[in-house]
Amino acid sequence: MPDDATVPEAFRLDVDTLWEYHHMRHTIRPCDVGIGLGSHDLGVATFAAELYHQGMFSRVVFTGANAPTTVDRFPRGEAVHYREHAIKLGVPADVILVEPNATNTGQNIEYTRALLTEHAVEVASAILISRPYQQRRAYSTVRKLWPELEVICASRPLPLSDYVESIGDASRMINMLVGDTQRIMEYPKRGFAIPQEIPAEVADAYHRLVKAGFTSRLL
Repeated sequence: MPDDATVPEAFRLDVDTLWEYHHMRHTIRPCDVGIGLGSHDLGVATFAAELYHQGMFSRVVFTGANAPTTVDRFPRGEAVHYREHAIKLGVPADVILVEPNATNTGQNIEYTRALLTEHAVEVASAILISRPYQQRRAYSTVRKLWPELEVICASRPLPLSDYVESIGDASRMINMLVGDTQRIMEYPKRGFAIPQEIPAEVADAYHRLVKAGFTSRLL
């Protein structure tokens, strides 16, 4: 298994295939709110700050408690750390709302919606900011749980190699990429998300990576 910031050549094509599949390639444009989904990736908050400064939204919600993969890095909770990081990057504290309780993507969406309602923030459109390989799952989840919301999925526009280097752990990233792919397959069956087309090459790449041992994030 890889243990550094480089995807081994033996897995590169399959990782590339899944990486490209999860990108929704939405065109970013101004929306009512930016929603940053908590994860191990502080780049979500970095990109949310960039989009705020570009005038893409005037209100930001960071959502996320902790998970086994984030508690050491963000001991006070993902959303809290995201907020602090965004403020350091110049986002005014008074435009940020924090949702600190969600522990999965469905809760991210549901709790954020409730928080915005509580604060009387009317929302018809949102930029959903996530780690790159969470885009498709985030999209399918919000379309299930908040179907009237016009949603644009966005992530830091980094090539795979640069993203892995920024995370510093190729094995962790591949395991999470494989896990997100499985969730695209399984969550619609459980009523958590809308179905997504899964091309044969994506399914094949997923199964090869599972066979290679990237299974730590499987359900």
